[in-house]
Amino acid sequence: MTGETLHHAPGPSLQLLTQEIPVLIVDDLSKTYADGTQALAGINLSVHPGEIVALVGGSGCGKTTLLRLIAGLDQASGGCVQVDGETIREPHPDVGVVFQEARLLPWLDVADNVGFGLAGLTGSEHRGRVVGALERIGLAEHADRWPRELSGGQQQRVAIARAFVTIPRVLLLDEPFSALDAFTRRDLHDQLLNLWGEAKPTILLVTHDVGEAVTLADRVVVMRPRPGRLDETIVIGPARPRDPVAAHHENAVRRVMAALDRSLRPAAAHQPLAPEDRATWW
Repeated sequence: MTGETLHHAPGPSLQLLTQEIPVLIVDDLSKTYADGTQALAGINLSVHPGEIVALVGGSGCGKTTLLRLIAGLDQASGGCVQVDGETIREPHPDVGVVFQEARLLPWLDVADNVGFGLAGLTGSEHRGRVVGALERIGLAEHADRWPRELSGGQQQRVAIARAFVTIPRVLLLDEPFSALDAFTRRDLHDQLLNLWGEAKPTILLVTHDVGEAVTLADRVVVMRPRPGRLDETIVIGPARPRDPVAAHHENAVRRVMAALDRSLRPAAAHQPLAPEDRATWW
C-alpha cells in the first residue's frame, strides 16, 4: 500500500496473505464533496479472504466515508472499489454493513429481522439459517420478541446476525460496539468471532477503541486526516482468541497508539501535538 509504514508483530504472515487474491481492493480512491472538502485522497487497500482489518484514526479522517464508498452507499470522486473483481457502484448482496445503531425494523420480531435479507431462499433453508444464527448469538429463546423488548447489546447482536446470515463476502462494521458498556462490548466481540468462524467473511472494522482493534483484527490500519489517507499498518498476533492482559496484546496497543499519535502530527515538520489535537482520535 503506497505511503504506508509497516510494523510487524507475531501473528499472520504477510507473505502468506499476499499469496492469496484479495477479496476487497480499494484502488486510488478519493472523495471530494460539493463544497470542495476533500474527504479522502489516494486510498489503496487490499483485504484478503477471511482477513479482519481494523481502521482507526483521528476524527474527520474519513473512516466512515471510506466504508460508505465500499458499501456502495456513496459515489467516489476518483478511483474504484472492487469485490471479487466486480466494481462496486451501489449496494451489493456480497457486501454487508453493520452500523453503530442496530437499525432493527420495529414491526418485525427478532427472527424476521435476522432473516430480512433472505427473501430469496426457500422456507426450510430460510428457517435453518435464522435458527442457526440466533443460536450462535445466544438469542434463540428470543426469536418471537420485538426489538423494543431487547437490551441495547441484544439488539446489536441481532443486527450482527442479520448481516452474517446472508453469508456476505465482505462485511463492513462501522463502530458497532461504541455505544455499549465494556462488559457487553467484550461479550459481543466473542459473538462476532463466533459468527465469523462459520464462513470467515472478509471484515473491515471502523473503531475508536484501540484495544478492540487489537483484539479482533489481523491488521490495524491507521488513517491520517485532512485529507483522509492511509498512514501506517500494524500487523497483529498471535491468532485469536487473544488475551487482553497478555504482554504481546499490550505491546500491540502501544504500537497502535504511537502510530495514532504520529498520524496527528503535521506531515512536514514533526512538531509536538497541541493539547486539543492530542485528544481528537478518541
